[in-house]
Amino acid sequence: MNARKNFSARLSLLAVAITMAIPVLAQEDAKENEEDTTLEEVVVVGSRARGHTATETLAPVDLIDRAQIDSTGALEIGKILQTLEPSFNFSTTFISDGTDIIRPATLRALGPDQVLVLINGKRRHQQALVNVQQTIGRGSAGTDINAIPLSAIARIEVLRDGAAAQYGSDAIAGVINIILKNGTEDSRASVQIGQTYEGDGENFHGGLNTGWAFGDGGFFNLTAEYRDRGETNRAGPDLLRVDPPRVTQRIGDADAKDKYLWLNTGVDVGDGELYAFGGWSEREGDSSGFFRSAGDGRTVPALYPNGFLPNIITTVQDGSFAAGYRAPVNDAWSFDASASWGRNRFDFHERNSVNVSWYYEPAPGGGIFGTSPTEADTGSLIQDQTSINLDFTGAVEGIGNNSLFLATGLEYRRENYEVVAGDPVSWSYGRTNNPAIVILDQTGGAAAAGIQGFPGFQPSTEVDDGRHSYAVYADMEAPVNDQFTLGAAIRFEDFSDFGNTTIGKLSARYEATENFAIRGNVSSGFRAPGIQQALFSQVSTNLNSEGVLTETLTARQDSAVTRALGISPLKEEESVNASLGFTAKLSEEFSLTLDVFQIDIDDRIIFSGNIAPESPVGGCTANNSNCPIRAILDPLSVGQAQFFTNAIDTKTKGIDIVADYTTELANGDGLTLSALFHFNDTEVTDRHSTSSILSANVLFPNEQVTLVEEGQPGAHHVLGVNWTHDDWTLDVRTNYFGSVAGEGFTPGIKQKWDGEWLADLTLSYRFSDTFKLSAGGTNIFDQYPDKWDEDAAFPFPQLGFIYGWETVPFGINGGYYFLRADFGF
Repeated sequence: MNARKNFSARLSLLAVAITMAIPVLAQEDAKENEEDTTLEEVVVVGSRARGHTATETLAPVDLIDRAQIDSTGALEIGKILQTLEPSFNFSTTFISDGTDIIRPATLRALGPDQVLVLINGKRRHQQALVNVQQTIGRGSAGTDINAIPLSAIARIEVLRDGAAAQYGSDAIAGVINIILKNGTEDSRASVQIGQTYEGDGENFHGGLNTGWAFGDGGFFNLTAEYRDRGETNRAGPDLLRVDPPRVTQRIGDADAKDKYLWLNTGVDVGDGELYAFGGWSEREGDSSGFFRSAGDGRTVPALYPNGFLPNIITTVQDGSFAAGYRAPVNDAWSFDASASWGRNRFDFHERNSVNVSWYYEPAPGGGIFGTSPTEADTGSLIQDQTSINLDFTGAVEGIGNNSLFLATGLEYRRENYEVVAGDPVSWSYGRTNNPAIVILDQTGGAAAAGIQGFPGFQPSTEVDDGRHSYAVYADMEAPVNDQFTLGAAIRFEDFSDFGNTTIGKLSARYEATENFAIRGNVSSGFRAPGIQQALFSQVSTNLNSEGVLTETLTARQDSAVTRALGISPLKEEESVNASLGFTAKLSEEFSLTLDVFQIDIDDRIIFSGNIAPESPVGGCTANNSNCPIRAILDPLSVGQAQFFTNAIDTKTKGIDIVADYTTELANGDGLTLSALFHFNDTEVTDRHSTSSILSANVLFPNEQVTLVEEGQPGAHHVLGVNWTHDDWTLDVRTNYFGSVAGEGFTPGIKQKWDGEWLADLTLSYRFSDTFKLSAGGTNIFDQYPDKWDEDAAFPFPQLGFIYGWETVPFGINGGYYFLRADFGF
């Protein structure tokens, strides 16, 4: 009932907003912002030669304009890209700690950290959170793509090709470039509400974008945005732990409240332009861990007689700012000098929980202390990045009447990473953290240390360290004649923590006719180990398989544990990308592109499984040469270990097809039909280990191979219809998400979830250029993924996990409907 009351209140608020906007209906039509034009736009990404449109670049580039963004009804960039860009995946996660609020964003079925994100062509910083749970992108730290407000975006460019030689580390799968609005003619506001068919997941979104002109050609564009997303819960009844059965879990979208303030500005100074952009966002997530039943040793009946569900509160603060000056050097050359800074901070706070060892710790005067805080700060992760760039672009006289386009530049980048410890109660064993003290829980077993749900980071894992890198690059594009264009790029980078690398790229485009062109690219690439992967560590105290309290260590690379186990320090991932395709304009209305690709990656960085010592059965001790893992871990007081290591090679093959048909009907109506098809297949071609003790199959077991090979859809297709009639616009879109499989929670038993078609619909009526009302729905036929096999996946379905867990490409919310108002003033 509360959900429906909240939705009704928001519906009333939207009605008020519409009523307030009614006076603008009588105003004269306002001039459209320049970012809303329908002309084929020049793209920034993919080529440094000026003036290219998306169909003229040497590599495939998709351009997503503002009208397409608004047509989806989605309120997160990740969801919008997943709806419009078939090569993009934004897997839904839940009960995955911080990954519930920063979900992994991937391109071409690779990792979140293998796609580079730019803002206005400038490198964006990565997230502080490391995905260490059993989700897509396990072991990675990508870019928090939802930290950018929708209202600030003019368009999004997606380069579907390896581009590390052009843009540096991380661009193995491709590049996403987000272009910010720069309009000054009018202000635009939007209000949207919506909820799922089940009556939960209420969404309220309000955004304002405004701009001013000043000085000599100056502009200042400002965006403010707020979003409140209610939780969804698709958990089934708990049949095993409570009587009578009831829902004990929260399985679905976390509750989230997001606030944004962003700017984009520029002004003519001398012969050039002084520019700046950036912003701040704060998002608070409210999710949960696993239910602790009343008889479980991890709970305290005096505090929670019916058991409890730990509540994880996560706060993500993200700030960035870039400034620079670009100007001509002469008639043929120009330069761009810029500096940018970005920070992502991730704070954890645990509520509705308990430290069992604190509660049952023996008191000095006899008995137990009998108290424990039920909430605590559990620590923070902070990632900083500063970049300084000097770029030159120009043209020199080439062959015949054609010019040779050149670009070259220098880059300095500094990255820093911090792990901040949580409150003592969040991680300690009793008040003194002394394992020699015997503390027994309610069942008579060893009491668990730390607060339940997400145990805090310990002082021993705190870090504040960084690295720097230098890069120099050269990029060339040469029209050999009117039909044939060649491109080449080379880049040298030197990192302070692992060394240097040199990579290159060759591109070609041949226009066989005015309406048909063949394009191809081959490149080497690399991804530097993420500073998060290099510096992250964590210690949690848990019971091992023998019921003994033991320390589980996520060990830093090149630490005492990894050195003793023979694990080499992290090195860069190396890739070879190749693509071949064509662009065809079959008529004035119909265009078609097709690109096949292959991406080979060596030495991918993975997060290992738990490395546990050999069983003590049979007299295995630390002094026994037949028990080498125990001999290493016992003296270091480590019960189990995990770490990052270069352990697998992969091959990803695929094909992208894009077809567009745009026409004007006899009655003047506009009609656009689009079909986008994406296929990919990833294979783990090799598993390897530098350790003489740990085999490759132990470091990266079969269930993790399944996650890499089959965790993301091998096919994703988008079919769309856009119809306009006078002031009416209808958008109908269907997405096909191919089958996925997983066995992370059922090792040895692989379950497959079949592919599904989802349909979206949006109907809009424009009262004037300053007011538009839209209504629609996503997943309007209320599709859900297959249910988990009740026998093979036992006990998870019996605990309430109905639809699987580690890999759910389109979520488990079902249908959703919304109402949106857009108005200008």
